Amino acid sequence: MAPTSSRRSGFSKKAQYSLFTGYLLAATCALLGLALLVLSLRQPSAFEPVRGLATDVVAPAGKIGAVTRSGSQGILAGIAGYLNAGSQNAELRREVEIARIRLAEAEAVKAENRRLKGLLGLSEAATKPIAVARLVGSSATSGRRQAYISAGASDGVKPGMPVLSERGVIGRVLETGRSSARVLLLTDSESVLPVRRASDNVIAFAEGRGDGLLRIRLVNLGVNPLKVGDTMVTSGAGGYYRPGVAVALIAKITPDGGIARLVAEPGATNYVAVEPIAQAAAVEELDEAERPAPARSASPSRKPEPPSAPAPAPSTAED
Repeated sequence: MAPTSSRRSGFSKKAQYSLFTGYLLAATCALLGLALLVLSLRQPSAFEPVRGLATDVVAPAGKIGAVTRSGSQGILAGIAGYLNAGSQNAELRREVEIARIRLAEAEAVKAENRRLKGLLGLSEAATKPIAVARLVGSSATSGRRQAYISAGASDGVKPGMPVLSERGVIGRVLETGRSSARVLLLTDSESVLPVRRASDNVIAFAEGRGDGLLRIRLVNLGVNPLKVGDTMVTSGAGGYYRPGVAVALIAKITPDGGIARLVAEPGATNYVAVEPIAQAAAVEELDEAERPAPARSASPSRKPEPPSAPAPAPSTAED
């Protein structure tokens, strides 16, 4: 009988069955994963319920992390403010003086607008948000820039609704779960937003670059009228966002527009408001126009009927 150390496990039926079962399970899992990957690439909407359920599961943990993050940011900001209080005090006084002048100008313009609206009989209704939620998390290093909020379908949130903070636009709802939703941020590489310059009607598109900045592309190419520090706001085109909401500040000029910084940084935002789609009817018409037309059923072919023979001319009787 051979010693124990020299025995080969391959002679054992149990070991062979175990090894074969392991290989079979590994191959089955690999094929299943490949099938799921192909399905997710061809039909992304098939996994929307699963993603919604996953976000609902992790939303409570994300909310706790967001509370902790906001608390730590407040402590660090307090320490930094205490150390830099002297230099900041003089700068704040100068900004307050400028703000008072701008406030007086704005009050004058507001009074003039109120008088003109009264003459024209116009009224402006405030937009009531659908829900106010906490921003529980956002991607910071991936090329896809998305975030998650603690409000979902049960709160009335639907895909396409704009998401705003107290400073400006954050993005729009991409998918909804029952108590959470996934938001497509403005800096995502697939995000395109119609904008205009706040001081006039210079129209452009704000495209996400995936690195935390926006690329502003002018519609009318030629002499670039943009300047560093210009504020870009929503133009209202497309129907998703109401016009006049702050989007970004121009930080660098390019031949066809500029590079802009977000006014509302998702990483520094705690709470957001989900607003209804500004022009729901226009968006629905656009979606219906982009949908492929249904294939019509082919009607049974009919043989062309032979042309009817012309009627013989009536013979006239000779007198």
